[in-house]
Amino acid sequence: MINILKNRSLIFSLAKSDFKKRFVGSYFGIVWMFVQPLATVLVYTLIFQVGFRAVPPVANVPYVLWLLPGIIPWFYFQDGVLQGTGVLYEYNFLVKKVVFNVTMLPVVKLISVFFSHIFFVIIMLTVFLIAKVEISINALYIVYFSFSLSILTLGIIYITSSINVFFKDMSQIVTILMQFGIWMAPIMYDENLFLNRSRLIYSLLKFNPIYYIVKGYRFAMLGESFPNFKLLTIYYWIITIVILIFGSRIFNKLKTHFSDVL
Repeated sequence: MINILKNRSLIFSLAKSDFKKRFVGSYFGIVWMFVQPLATVLVYTLIFQVGFRAVPPVANVPYVLWLLPGIIPWFYFQDGVLQGTGVLYEYNFLVKKVVFNVTMLPVVKLISVFFSHIFFVIIMLTVFLIAKVEISINALYIVYFSFSLSILTLGIIYITSSINVFFKDMSQIVTILMQFGIWMAPIMYDENLFLNRSRLIYSLLKFNPIYYIVKGYRFAMLGESFPNFKLLTIYYWIITIVILIFGSRIFNKLKTHFSDVL
């Protein structure tokens, strides 16, 4: 962590370059960054609001406005883990340099993806303003929950990226887990659907760290109630810190072999 702070200028510079290079050679450039996520939002809105005629989980709020604060942090988490898993292969030319601190690379990728997240948060705020939904001071909580999600994501990236060097199937496994993972948190649906159907599922959802983030974003944007906030906060940070420490140790233990394998 100390080395990361000392090299923050280099990390930020690499992150900006990483963000820009994703759109090099593309005719529409940065536009493509928004196409797939916005298409996903549109599809889920059509399925759950029009197809299933789902009742909006929050009174007087259209489904799409309820969906956005839940799915936007998921896009950040998913993009961060998927891209972060392959970061050592992507920057293998830096990994092979003895003088370069490879511990910085997961942070570089995370910051690069965070730039996209900022754009999506701005879009979300704009949509709320256009829809004339009052945005309260609670919206500032997005800063806290974005930071919280970043720490969790970084810890997971340390684990998956280091394992991916020696086990190339890791990236495929992560992709599959992300496809299942979006359904393991109340992003497209309200967890209260299980309240009278399956108390077990209703309770298990709260053990998913992403549950805390989704509820946090909806609290920030919609003022949705957040029961057991203090208890869930303690639980979230215990899980997150354990993952970060575990990930850092695995990464540091394996990094001496990265250049040989790559």
